[in-house]
Amino acid sequence: MTADEKTLIRKLRDAGFSRAAIRAAWPSWWTEEADASPSGRAELRFALARRLGLEPKPLLGERIEFVWNDEARFKHLSAEDEGQRTALASFGMSIGRLLLRATPGTAAPVTDAEQLRDAILRRSRFVDLHALIGTCWALGMPVIHLRVFPLEAKSMHAMVVAVEGRYAILLGRDASYPAPIAFTLAHELGHVMLGHLADAPALVDLKDPALARDGDAQEDEADRFALALLTGSPEPDIRTNLDRFNAPTLASAVLAAADEYGVEPGSLALCLAYQRRAWPVAMSALRFIYNQPMPAWREVNGIAEGELDWDALGDEAGHYLRNVMLGDDA
Repeated sequence: MTADEKTLIRKLRDAGFSRAAIRAAWPSWWTEEADASPSGRAELRFALARRLGLEPKPLLGERIEFVWNDEARFKHLSAEDEGQRTALASFGMSIGRLLLRATPGTAAPVTDAEQLRDAILRRSRFVDLHALIGTCWALGMPVIHLRVFPLEAKSMHAMVVAVEGRYAILLGRDASYPAPIAFTLAHELGHVMLGHLADAPALVDLKDPALARDGDAQEDEADRFALALLTGSPEPDIRTNLDRFNAPTLASAVLAAADEYGVEPGSLALCLAYQRRAWPVAMSALRFIYNQPMPAWREVNGIAEGELDWDALGDEAGHYLRNVMLGDDA
C-alpha cells in the first residue's frame, strides 16, 4: 500500500467510515499504474466520493465533506450517535440512489395497510417476509440488506431513502428467521405510505422499532401500520388460555392458530410476545416454528439480485453494490 493510499484511508477512517465500507467502495480498476498517475489518484477520489456520499473537491485536498449533511431524519438518536449521523446518511443515500437507478418504476401509489394486506392475501397465504419483499419490488421500491456498514459498529436498524417521489429500503438488521425482519420491513413501508419522508431525503431507524419506547409519534404510526399489514389490526388482540408457556408450547399453539387468525406463525408468536412481554420465549419459539434457520439477508438480497437491472448501473457501480450486498461473501 502506497503512502498516498494510507493517507486517504486514514482520512476516511477519521471521518467515521469502517474499513469494510472503504474496502467495498474501493474501485476494482485501481492498480499500481493508476496510483503512479495524478489523474488516476484524482479519479480514485472521485469514485470514492460518489460511492460514500462525499463532496469530491474537498476530498482531492484530503479533506472530508459530506454531501447530505444534517438532511436525513434519525429516529431513536442518542448522544453517542450524533457524530455518526452524516456518515450513515451519506453512505445510505448513495446506496439508495444506486438502487433506484437500477430499478424500473415510478412513484409508488399511497396505499393504506388494509388495502395492501388485501392485495397480498389474494396471492399469498399470509403477509410474510417473502410476500412483503415481492410487494415492495412490485411497487418499484427496491429492498436490500446491507452486508457492509459505513461504521465499525452496526448502528442502523433500517433506512428509507427518498429520491424524486421514489423510495429504497435498506435493512441493517439480520436474523435467522423471517418474522422479525418482516416486522422491520413492514414498519419501514409504513414510513413511506404514511408520508413520513415528505420533508426529508432519508429516514434512519437506529434501533429496533419493535422494542423502542421513546414516544415518537411517527414511530408509533409506523408500528400500527406494520401490525395492521401483518395481522389485519393495528392493535391485534392475541389471546391464549395458558398463563405460562415455554418455547415448544408456544410454537405448537401458533402453528395451530395461524390460519384462524390469518397471521404467519412467527409473526403471531411475536405479537403475543409484545402483549405479554415474553420476548425470550417467543424468540426461542421461532426455531420450533421454522424448519431450519437461514439468515434473512440471503432471501432479501437473493431476490434483489434477480430484480435489479445491473446493466443500468455499469460494471463499476454494479461491483460496488454487490460488495455492499455480499460483504465477506463477495
